[in-house]
Amino acid sequence: MSQLTSFPKSEIKILLLENVHPVAAEAFKAEGFQVETAKGALPEAELVQRVQDAHILGIRSKTQVTPAVLEAGRRLLSVGAFCIGTNQIHTTSANHHGVPVFNAPFSNTRSVAELILAEVVMLSRHLGDRSREVHEGRWHKIAVGSHEVRGKTLGIVGYGHIGSQIGVLAEAFGMRVVFFDIMAKLPMGNNRSLARLEDVLEISDYVTLHVPETPQTKNMIGPTELAKMKPGACLLNASRGTVVEIDPLAAAIKSGHIGGAAVDVYPDEPESNSDGFSSPLRGLPNVILTPHIGGSTEEAQEAIGREVSASLIKYINTGATTGAVNFPQIEIPLVKGTHRILNVHKNVPGVLRDINKIVSDCNANIRAQILSTDSDIGYLIMDLEQELSQDVKRAVAALPTSIKTRILF
Repeated sequence: MSQLTSFPKSEIKILLLENVHPVAAEAFKAEGFQVETAKGALPEAELVQRVQDAHILGIRSKTQVTPAVLEAGRRLLSVGAFCIGTNQIHTTSANHHGVPVFNAPFSNTRSVAELILAEVVMLSRHLGDRSREVHEGRWHKIAVGSHEVRGKTLGIVGYGHIGSQIGVLAEAFGMRVVFFDIMAKLPMGNNRSLARLEDVLEISDYVTLHVPETPQTKNMIGPTELAKMKPGACLLNASRGTVVEIDPLAAAIKSGHIGGAAVDVYPDEPESNSDGFSSPLRGLPNVILTPHIGGSTEEAQEAIGREVSASLIKYINTGATTGAVNFPQIEIPLVKGTHRILNVHKNVPGVLRDINKIVSDCNANIRAQILSTDSDIGYLIMDLEQELSQDVKRAVAALPTSIKTRILF
């Protein structure tokens, strides 16, 4: 752009919670933004207070961005989820407030995939039990119940970025891989798609879950599904805590029908590391319990910090919403010698007509314009001659259909 932004970069405030990787704060500071950080998640009442002056809110998986938080964020431009999931954010309310939400859907893929393969080997050898016994001073050297994973069948439920990479790694171990997904997916290597979830459960020695949290996946694995698994098969869940019913899983392990489990996510998780943890799975044989660390490697957290901060900076500086999970996605190149107007409005008939009439009445010339809509809102990027942009911006912002309007130089 030929001039400074209409709102000085030094006054843009970034609030980062939950120990977002320092690389994100460094990227924001390099842009000249103010950055404030906090180690943990904030309860709603405190977050409502802290978000009032923030232009960008960055969180991980614990912070709940509720409608009340979004209502309080009167200056809020965007929310960054420095993780894969966004179910902790009320994305519909964010959409209605003109606030795009960005996440990092790919950056911790490898970390989760490696953890799952390690846990498959651990379950096959009962390594969790053997390690605990030696720590307790007991020597229990046996081969009964221990197996190689080579030649065994791994069933993947949810064949997205993580599931497909797990399939590739599992084949390198010599495993047969089958998968089920509600959408048609291109198999990697010799991975084989099956038509039904039941088909995967019935033939797999290990079943690993990699699905989002939706009404369709809630309690997806319950007593009926567990009963369909092969006797002695193991279940792994590093997706969402609501996907598996914990009590039936514990009962199936106690009965011996399920040979073991590796669980990283739970229906109810502690708010902080200082809180206690309780689960019916505690103390059961051949059960690996981890504290939601599937993507918690230094490499993944740094990659997430870079990816999400880059999306947020690009949105602040250019208005690009590519990658937003709840927003019309548009992006156009900067046009030299113009001012850029960004407008979020209610998706009702006649809005573009009204905006173009304002431009015409101001005798302004549009150098570039793009509009995209969803069922509730429209998002417009418009590049104008510099001399008249402020007049156009004020008139567009005054339209009763406008939700949020901002100008870039």
